[in-house]
Amino acid sequence: MLRIAVAQFNATVGDLTGNVERIIKCATEAKARGAQVLLTPELALSGYPPEDLLLRPDFYRACSRALDDLASRVEGIALVVGHPEESAGRCYNAATVIENGQKMAVYRKTHLPNYEVFDEKRYFDAGTDACVVTLGGVRCGINICADIWEAGAAEQAHAAGAELLLVLNASPCHLEKHQERVQVLRDRIAATGIPAIYCNLVGGQDELVFDGASFALDAHGECRMRLPQFAEALGMVDVDGGSLHSTDMADELSVEAEAYSALVLGVRDYIGKSGFNGVLIGLSGGIDSALTLTVAVDALGAEKVRAVMMPSPYTAQMSLDDSREMIRKLGVRYDEIAISPAMETYDAMLAPLFAGMPADTTEENIQARIRGNILMALSNKTGALVLTTGNKSEMAVGYCTLYGDMAGGFAVIKDVYKTLVYRLSRYRNTISSVIPENIIVRPPSAELKPDQTDQDSLPPYEVLDAIVCAYMEEDRSPREIIAAGLPEDAVRRVVRLLRIAEYKRRQAPVGIRITPRGFGKDWRYPITNRYQDEF
Repeated sequence: MLRIAVAQFNATVGDLTGNVERIIKCATEAKARGAQVLLTPELALSGYPPEDLLLRPDFYRACSRALDDLASRVEGIALVVGHPEESAGRCYNAATVIENGQKMAVYRKTHLPNYEVFDEKRYFDAGTDACVVTLGGVRCGINICADIWEAGAAEQAHAAGAELLLVLNASPCHLEKHQERVQVLRDRIAATGIPAIYCNLVGGQDELVFDGASFALDAHGECRMRLPQFAEALGMVDVDGGSLHSTDMADELSVEAEAYSALVLGVRDYIGKSGFNGVLIGLSGGIDSALTLTVAVDALGAEKVRAVMMPSPYTAQMSLDDSREMIRKLGVRYDEIAISPAMETYDAMLAPLFAGMPADTTEENIQARIRGNILMALSNKTGALVLTTGNKSEMAVGYCTLYGDMAGGFAVIKDVYKTLVYRLSRYRNTISSVIPENIIVRPPSAELKPDQTDQDSLPPYEVLDAIVCAYMEEDRSPREIIAAGLPEDAVRRVVRLLRIAEYKRRQAPVGIRITPRGFGKDWRYPITNRYQDEF
């Protein structure tokens, strides 16, 4: 019998020394639990994705030294370690098998993804050869992530004699992606007839969140091991005569739990790995800032979160009351700074220039920019990072103010549709009631003029979100969206707003991606663009 340990751990990009220590810690525990092999995630040594660090020759040299250091310090257990490799002037996404301090074999990733958030053809050459090594008497084939998403690499390993497939992965999450991974691996198993063990990275890296959820499938495609989502874990799989056995079988999360966990992990790792000492959030009394605040507290602890309420003459008393109630429940530092004096000063300064012109969104945007200035001033003084509170629905149609509510360093709910914001708020309240019911049920409003609601400027969010999802995530034309039953006037309006807001989105802070396509690495539309959509 062969026992394989699956090291689902949180690597940090560029922290070669720290990642080596994490792998050694996993190897030590795995050996103590009787494992003969430790399987690590894709590029575990360097973290994923290293992006343009991979264009630096010195980075490859540093990775090579770290791999040598790792090999020299682990005994009594074989390692399958993902790392960048430079060889004979070519660069590879590689996995090395180490046993008794020796590098026994190297596998080089065959299929290099160049879609969604992936850009591997920019950095790597494709491998061509199968890699099959005997570990504990079992012939193990090695694949890396995208190798299993299409035919070829797994079948090549099987043809070379593999009895078991070991797959190293750094597969970023989007909602319900775990089910997709299971299905594509089942496709490879159906083609090869051999079982497979899938080790996935966990942790946040800039806009990406890796959810772990490592698993093992037997030769019939049945799941025999599943590790938790969004948490580090060391799983054990026993391989016995082609059968797989494990006592690790974590529950799968609901969509709401998955989304919320991704946001919490994304905030925790962005702040922690980047070295910020805390965060600042501008509260409005609305649902977006309420959800952002709750995520931040769950991610960092109340002691690292500071909320600032900046009321104007248009701020409802209910907004103040609800914000104060949230603060009481969450226990974060809270300040109120009225912006009326600044509004009056701006009005006086600009009155000669605006003479004879009616008030419009200009004055509304000034309020948002006053608030942005206050938050950035506090950020400069304290070193805390400002978290912005805009959602995906608003980002899509430009319902946000440059240098105002868009001012900040990290956009927590940038990829969360408004309709999902409501679902996540209700989900979080099932854990403990922290978001007042008033915030959830009242009509959303920017409160920048009397009696304002979002629907003064936008279609109902159910309609808006459906149009944005169809156009932006599914690449459907306006004609197709209308044919699917969405109102033509709303489709025309939303598509126009989405197109003209590109210059704003390009200046927005990075934010956590939880859908199949976010406004980040996988959205690259030109700002200057005269293409006419098909209506």
